[in-house]
Amino acid sequence: MGKRTDIRAGNTSLYFLPVETRVPLKFGPETLTHVTCARVCMRVENAGGRSAEGWGETPLSVQWVWPSSLPYEERHKALKDFCIKLARAWADFGIMGHPMEVSHAFLESQLPDLLEEFNQQHTTAEPMPWLAALVCCSAFDVALHDAYGILHGLPVYKTYNGEFMNSDLSHFITPAEGTSVSFDGKYPADFLVFPRPGLMPAWHLVGGKDLIDESELDGTEPDDGYPVLLPDWIQRDGLNCLKVKLRGNDNAWDYDRFVKVGEIAIENNADWLTADFNCTVTDPAYVNDILDRMMADYPRIYGMILYVEQPFPYELEENQIDVSSVSARKPLFMDESAHDWHLIKLGRKLGWTGVALKTCKTQTGALLSLCWAKAHGMTLMVQDLTNPMLAQVSHVLLAAHAGTIMGVETNSMQFYPDASLPEAEVHPGIYKRRNGMVDLSTIQAPGFGYELDRINRKLPEPAVICK
Repeated sequence: MGKRTDIRAGNTSLYFLPVETRVPLKFGPETLTHVTCARVCMRVENAGGRSAEGWGETPLSVQWVWPSSLPYEERHKALKDFCIKLARAWADFGIMGHPMEVSHAFLESQLPDLLEEFNQQHTTAEPMPWLAALVCCSAFDVALHDAYGILHGLPVYKTYNGEFMNSDLSHFITPAEGTSVSFDGKYPADFLVFPRPGLMPAWHLVGGKDLIDESELDGTEPDDGYPVLLPDWIQRDGLNCLKVKLRGNDNAWDYDRFVKVGEIAIENNADWLTADFNCTVTDPAYVNDILDRMMADYPRIYGMILYVEQPFPYELEENQIDVSSVSARKPLFMDESAHDWHLIKLGRKLGWTGVALKTCKTQTGALLSLCWAKAHGMTLMVQDLTNPMLAQVSHVLLAAHAGTIMGVETNSMQFYPDASLPEAEVHPGIYKRRNGMVDLSTIQAPGFGYELDRINRKLPEPAVICK
């Protein structure tokens, strides 16, 4: 027996919005210079015939979701084609319930089969990975959650409880063996932060190709009014937290790069650092060596490291590395490996101590991962996929309600700041960092609080409309 608040997905429209970077962003061996954002409009309806439209968006970050030697455009086209396939599947999906229940059912019963069918029919030389499928699906999932909140006139985070959900968390997730954790009678709201903070510390990404001092200038830098050098970013935005992208396969370069960024941070009164090894490390000794040398030679910089992010390969089940020696030195956070709570459970067993959440793996999946991790004493962070436009709104809201180790990573203002100018007219505080913070105070409306009627953005023709 459902609730009168239950909804089903209906008419679904899909748009592709191209975005160009102002400076390149390196992901492992590849470099991002442009991205396509998938934007979804989904109409939902309850049993009484009332309906509402919701919106979701995610960057289809090809290099991050599908690292490969295949040509970029081949992978890019596959992601867009799969989004079109998903639009049809969501419009036909008749399950009713709360968005957590509807989306969970889709992720469990539909998405694996859709991906398998797509990989059998598509002409790419290698199959599209599960992470890519999740990212494509996330725009639809976010739109579903947004529409539900709008239909009921509430911020969607106020619906993750027993008043609106038919099933408690025990329907979705199970505890680790040998613990006293129970999800019976628990709902996502029991693990969320209320009231949410209005201000959050902002993490700046120091990419592998970012210029960090004047010696690296060569005259080809953009002259567009935005900073180029790291010290200028720190001073302009009052930054206090720097995430440093490393190579993971060049020990000397990684060590020198981190020391150099650490010294710039100290000179400019920034207090916190994190190291992101880009999933390219296969032996914990690589990370341990860098950390141990740092502790001996640069103890202040070592002390500034708040956590280490995902040094090891994406596919955790295929690369079950005991990482406890790294987490004995610094908190160690899963990111690309943390597709869902099942893998977080495995990660905890292997020695990982924290989880970096992302809305691009679906709002539903992020919330379930959040609840599982918190219940088992794991620390949380919310990491960026360089989210512009609407994607930034759901991103910062997740961080605000998650109770992270410190704030939120947010870097679209570094790599494509002008992409979000229409949205920034309505929500200026989340597209600019001031005094090292992002300001969420304008996000108050139902759903995710976009207030689309106030955002002056002209959309392209839809790629597909499914009824």
